[in-house]
Amino acid sequence: MVAAIIPVILCGGSGSRLWPASRDSFPKQFLTLVGSDSLFQATVRRVAGAGYGAPIVITGADYRFLVAEQMRALGIEGDIVLEPLRRDSCAAIAAAAEIALRRDPAALVLVLAADHAIPDAASFRAHVERGRVAAEAGRIVTFGIRPDRPATGYGYIRPGSPVEGAEGVNAIAAFVEKPDLATAERYLADGYLWNSGNFLFSARVFLDELARLAPTIAGPVREAVQKASRDLDFLRLDGESFGQATAKSVDYAVMEKTDRAAVVPSDFAWSDIGAWSAIWDLAEKDADGNAASGEAVFVGARNCYVGSPDLLTAVIGLDDVVVVTTKDAVLVTARDRAEEVKAVVQQLTAARRREATEHRMSYRPWGNFESIDRGTRYQVKRITVHPGGKLSLQSHLHRSEHWVVVSGTAQVTVGDDVRILTENQSIYIPLGAVHRLENPGHIPLEIIEVQSGPYLGEDDIRRYEDDYKRV
Repeated sequence: MVAAIIPVILCGGSGSRLWPASRDSFPKQFLTLVGSDSLFQATVRRVAGAGYGAPIVITGADYRFLVAEQMRALGIEGDIVLEPLRRDSCAAIAAAAEIALRRDPAALVLVLAADHAIPDAASFRAHVERGRVAAEAGRIVTFGIRPDRPATGYGYIRPGSPVEGAEGVNAIAAFVEKPDLATAERYLADGYLWNSGNFLFSARVFLDELARLAPTIAGPVREAVQKASRDLDFLRLDGESFGQATAKSVDYAVMEKTDRAAVVPSDFAWSDIGAWSAIWDLAEKDADGNAASGEAVFVGARNCYVGSPDLLTAVIGLDDVVVVTTKDAVLVTARDRAEEVKAVVQQLTAARRREATEHRMSYRPWGNFESIDRGTRYQVKRITVHPGGKLSLQSHLHRSEHWVVVSGTAQVTVGDDVRILTENQSIYIPLGAVHRLENPGHIPLEIIEVQSGPYLGEDDIRRYEDDYKRV
């Protein structure tokens, strides 16, 4: 019987290159940019079913409930592993390999980035099967994409001689850094491949090579897994041990040093969605080359992209531009300069602008809330609570609140008083009162909250009880 491949999905990046849609609080892997799934969901779905085991998702504590919610929406279960801090890709991959090895001593691991787009899942899986033979023979396999243009934003791989007994797999002669345009054109002519950053290997082989080549990563990560603890449905790596691991990419730590590296020259369509121009590349276009997500009107425009889920956006007489709108920011850029959005994020960060990292919509394990309006001494929010969701039992030092139920059923606790509210009913929460909001119903609960007081920050919460262990 052929062993199932265990997918490992790295899901920790912030994705600021797709600002304003992608921000630290809700990065690009959780956005629906291509098709009907988020990039993360599409990655999980791509490696679900026959031949694949339950996935191991490596993420940070800030994203754990987003990961869990999006996996639940797919009906797919797996291990969600929490990194206590970021130590680059090698430590994350090593932790997943240790966990996979505990599942199955002969485990094959397939490492995938959560934010890449691969539209043809069947072609991708066929290439994985091509690499399986080499991985089972002890090779650490990566997938090199045959380039269709001299891209300067990717690292490259120079393939070497064929791997004996593994058709369609080559040894790796060299890894090379991102080139300038002239060098990229030469790489294209010489048959170099783009380095996709996806890997397939035996967990045992990878960990043995890591121990030999990078013991300052292997030892601390092994200890972090051994000392890991359960936190609700999550596995939390030991922070003290994990923090001792050297922060280094898997390419630098292992792939560029090992004699076991191999590559599958691959023809499936692939993008790391590194800029808004990449979304335009992947999107369906009209006769003038325009593409849109959301409502858009184009008049005398060509080769433009509009991402505007909430607003009708019109583009007139422009060529090769990108327009992206959110409820609190608008980006307009020449399509060939879309990668420069990172300079905007840097300026906003330096100015301590909330828009650099936070959306008006914030996600919590029980649901979400959106800031609708804010002024001196008041703030208005729309709060949605999932069926069965329950906010913490809490109080505030600086604000009082009014709640109006828009739809669904609310169970509200204020002090010793517990009551049920339905549509169009309201309640007042005095400053300092111990209170809680719950949804006992079977449909989402939506309320409007009006806060009033001298300080309205999210840190003005004292928690007494919490189902999500945030006390």
